[in-house]
Amino acid sequence: MIFKLVGDGRPYPEHGLTHREWAQIPPRQVRLDSLITTKAMLDLHSLLAADSTFYGDLFPHVVQWRGELYLEDGLHRALRAALHQRSILHARVLELPA
Repeated sequence: MIFKLVGDGRPYPEHGLTHREWAQIPPRQVRLDSLITTKAMLDLHSLLAADSTFYGDLFPHVVQWRGELYLEDGLHRALRAALHQRSILHARVLELPA
């Protein structure tokens, strides 16, 4: 199993962070099997594109809420890590109060 759970939607409250504010959060290591996805589907073009991180943040965005880690952005990066047999990836983690 790659992820803890495959979700479809964001169960946590809206945080309103901009890309610039996300960039201020230092990346940390996160285990893939501790993540719950917020998207149930992935576009293979995004997964296989050579420049998939060229226009966005290099690190996935994870929201920690009520003791769970939700992968908000960067599903294709997480799957690439899994395909390379890595169990950990570096992500920016926003901790929301419960």
